[in-house]
Amino acid sequence: MLKFYYAPISANARRVWITLLEKQIPFEPIIVDLDGEQFQAEFTAINPLQRVPAIVDNELGIFESLAILDYLEAKYPIPELIPKELNKLAIARTISMVSLTELQPAALTLTKQLMGLDIDPTSVDKARQRTNVILQFFEDTIADRPYFTGNTFTIADIVAGTLVPSASMFGISLEPYPGLTAWIDRLSQRESFQQTAPTPEQVQAALPTIKKIMETR
Repeated sequence: MLKFYYAPISANARRVWITLLEKQIPFEPIIVDLDGEQFQAEFTAINPLQRVPAIVDNELGIFESLAILDYLEAKYPIPELIPKELNKLAIARTISMVSLTELQPAALTLTKQLMGLDIDPTSVDKARQRTNVILQFFEDTIADRPYFTGNTFTIADIVAGTLVPSASMFGISLEPYPGLTAWIDRLSQRESFQQTAPTPEQVQAALPTIKKIMETR
């Protein structure tokens, strides 16, 4: 059975978790304690970069969330989460990459501020501005459609959906983005998102570990 190594508070791991549930792939969940367990030899042998998520499937170890999602799509193509139609594929890939390469770094900066870490105020301002630019792009892309590519739930909704809702946590209002707000509500009704959402107790318990990780980035 496929083994899934994750931490409940990790957005990167959550997108793999959601995909496993959406595709109804049997898996063995293995929690990695980010307070040091990721640095131990057993996990380092699976992911030498020492971070979650990772999977092991038939002795094949894969890490990096998008690489895992590509693998799962290729091996378990139903339901289809990566569109084959070219224009929809382009949208799905663009939303996914912007989420990971633009939105997530901005969120990292804002998380450092939220945790009370020493950070240049100019960097915080730039992160807020960048986040709003990205949210507007997402708003324009989704328009009044249920999901980014139309009526079909895809990888774009999974990747962006694990990041966009956190904007409110940083004091960034989603009110100017009604399409995204409706989309977030729609995602929250999916069983995969409900099942993988960290509880307030899990988040509270993880705060010291999150702060320690933020201090090293």
